[in-house]
Amino acid sequence: MTTAKAYRGVAMEGVIATWYTKNTGRDLRRFSEMAQTVARRAPAGTRILEVAPGPGYLSIELAQRGYRVTALDISKSFVRIAQKNAAAAGVPLDVRLGNASAMPLPDASFDFIVCSAAFKNFSDPIGALNEMHRVLAPGGRGSIFDLRKDAGREEIDAEVDRMRMSPINAWMTRLTFRFMLLKSAYTREEIERMAAASRFGGCEIASDGIGFELRLIKAR
Repeated sequence: MTTAKAYRGVAMEGVIATWYTKNTGRDLRRFSEMAQTVARRAPAGTRILEVAPGPGYLSIELAQRGYRVTALDISKSFVRIAQKNAAAAGVPLDVRLGNASAMPLPDASFDFIVCSAAFKNFSDPIGALNEMHRVLAPGGRGSIFDLRKDAGREEIDAEVDRMRMSPINAWMTRLTFRFMLLKSAYTREEIERMAAASRFGGCEIASDGIGFELRLIKAR
């Protein structure tokens, strides 16, 4: 069952979406690293769905590696931005508008699902997991990357330094991490409980810097 509001916090539209796009686009290395992580779990030619792609940087990286990629975001601004970025990169990317917990997509239509830095913002996380399970083909896999609740201040500072922002944007981003994102982030125990309560029935969690990778598999 979904809630009236599909996301927690402010809407990523307009000026906010533009600001986010500009700042996350300053250092694309982390998207390349995530694409490499996905490539270790997803064979060539895999049908991939990215849930909440934002500006589409990860989806574009995956499309450049030859994957068939669909990107689904609830933000109209991000849908437009991701389409524009994909066109500029010269890669085919199917970008759609939709809610993670009520996806306008057919059953068993993907082999792999990825979600980065967005899971903590879903107002119905178990519903989103159940929808991921529904649209995955039997034997399909998923990786959810997000912020660890216990990420330390020094770890966050080091991550922000990697983003190569201006001093004012770096300062704003550190404040956003400490006073907004960490408050929304989940503990390992909370994530395990949600995965167990979902149709997946369980998960594997791997720590990665200030974040984690939640690995999912749909039984055949």
